[in-house]
Amino acid sequence: MPQSELITILTVFVGLVAISQLVQMAALVLLQRRAKALQEQVAAFTPRAEQLLKTAQETLEQSRRQIAEVTTRASAILDSTRTQIQCVESLLQDVSGRARSQMDRAELVLDDTLNRVQEAVTLVHRGLTRPLREIQGVSAGIRAAVGHLLKGGRPSVAQATQDEEMFI
Repeated sequence: MPQSELITILTVFVGLVAISQLVQMAALVLLQRRAKALQEQVAAFTPRAEQLLKTAQETLEQSRRQIAEVTTRASAILDSTRTQIQCVESLLQDVSGRARSQMDRAELVLDDTLNRVQEAVTLVHRGLTRPLREIQGVSAGIRAAVGHLLKGGRPSVAQATQDEEMFI
C-alpha cells in the first residue's frame, strides 16, 4: 500500500477519534448538568425526608410505649382471670362435694323412709289379716255347725261314704 493512502486512512481514523472524543465530552457535560439537577432535587427533598423520618421515629416510640402498656394491662387481666378461675374451680368443687353429700343423705333418708313405710304396711297388713282370718275361721265353723244342725245332726250313710271316698 502506498504511503499516501496510509496517511489518508490514518487521518480519517484520527478525525473519527476526535469526533468521538467531542461526542463523549458533550455527553459528559449533559450528564454533569443532569447530576446537578438531580442533586438540587435531592437537596430539596432531604429536609422533608428527615422530617418524615423523625415523625416516623416518634410514632414508633409512642407505639412501643402503648404496646408495652397494653401488654402490661393484658398480663394483669390474665393474672386476674387466672385467680378468678381458680376461685370458681374451688367453689365448684366445694359445691359439687356438698351436693354429693346432700344427695347421699337424701338417699339414706329416702331408703329409711321407704323401709319404715314397708314395715308399717306389713304391720297393718298383719294386724288386719290375722283378725280377718280368725273371724273367717270362726264364721266358717259357725256355718258348718249351723249347716250340720240344719241337716239334722248326723250324716246319712250314703253321705258319710261319699265323704270318705272323697277324702281317700
